[in-house]
Formats: sequence, C-alpha cells, structure tokens
Amino acid sequence: MAGVLDSISKVFKKPDPKELVRKWQADLRAEQRKIERQIRDIQFEEKKVHKVIKDAAKRNDMATCKVLAKEVLHSRKAIGRLYVNKAQMMSIGNALTEQLAMLRVSGTLQKSTDVMKLVNDTIRLPEMQKTMFEMSKEMAKAGLIEEMMNDAIDSTLDNESLEEETEEEIEKVLLEVAGETLAALPAAKAHPAAAAAAAEPLADEDDELRERLNAMRTT
Repeated sequence: MAGVLDSISKVFKKPDPKELVRKWQADLRAEQRKIERQIRDIQFEEKKVHKVIKDAAKRNDMATCKVLAKEVLHSRKAIGRLYVNKAQMMSIGNALTEQLAMLRVSGTLQKSTDVMKLVNDTIRLPEMQKTMFEMSKEMAKAGLIEEMMNDAIDSTLDNESLEEETEEEIEKVLLEVAGETLAALPAAKAHPAAAAAAAEPLADEDDELRERLNAMRTT
C-alpha cells in the first residue's frame, strides 16, 4: 500500500524549480552546440562551392557562377541567423541563471517578463521554433512565463519574411570568390551578356553540391 501511495505522490508532486531551470539550461547548451556544428558544416560546404565557382569562371560559365554565388549568399545569411540564434540562447540562459539566484531567496520561480520577451523573440527564428515551443510550454506550466496561445505563435511564424538577394550582392560574392579568375578572362568573354549566350546548364555534381548546401541551411 505504501508503494502505491509513493507512486501516486510522485505523479502529483510538483517538479523541483531548480531542476527545471537546470534542465532548460542544459537544453539551451545542447542547442548552442548543435548550432555551432551546423555553422561549421555550412562553412565547410561553402569552401567546396568556392572551388566550383572558380572552375566555372575559368570556362566562362557565368550562369553557373551566378547560381552558385547566390547559394553562397544564402548560406552566409543562414550563418548570420544561426549566430543570432546562439546569442538568443545565451541570453535566455543568463536570464535563467538570475532566476536560480532568486530561487535561493524565494524558493519559487517568479514570473519573468524578460524571459517571456526572449522566448517570444527566439520562437520567431525558423531554426528554433520546435525547441522553443516545447520549452515555452514547460516554462508556462512552471509559472515562469505566460502561456503562449497557438494562434499567437502561428501569427508570429507567418510574419517571417525571406529577403531576396539583389544582383549587386551576387556580383559582390562573385568578385570576392572568383575576381582574379574573371579579371584574367578576355574582356569580351568576361562580359556577362556574352557569357549568358554560351552558358551551360549546371553539371550534376554542381547541382548535388547546391542541394547539400541547401539541406544544411534548413536542418
């Protein structure tokens, strides 16, 4: 009988606030490590794309150069977002450390508008939506933040817009990656209009490289 009562009490017993905060901090650190790995993977693949761009420039295939330069630009913007994600994770972790300090005095979690704002900002980031949605439910249940309604979250996610790359940005990447190669081409050949007429479709291996890079950005 005592064993049954113990099992029932464990089911209804409120989680230890300190354990909850430490769990969230551990989850945040795990996400930061995942972000760091993703950044390294994207940068590694980008170096391969640089070589392909230079090879395409040597054969005056400007169409392929521009397509791949756009992929490099996509990847760099993805890396920028990932660094923002990591900074947000660190900010939430710092706010939770402050909560731990207050726990020693009050013994309970205090509702925090700072944590609520950080969670709201982070849940807008596409790469963090699933993780932060689950964590926000746990935080609301523990009384740390207000409960986020599904329709409010959906509205937040719908407001995210993707920036379109400009021709100027693409040309800048091209010059950075293959500027010397392009400068060595005869003037007529190096002109984009002349190259467009003779442009070849992307080789299978180039297309595969694009797909790998794109998959890493959306992981």
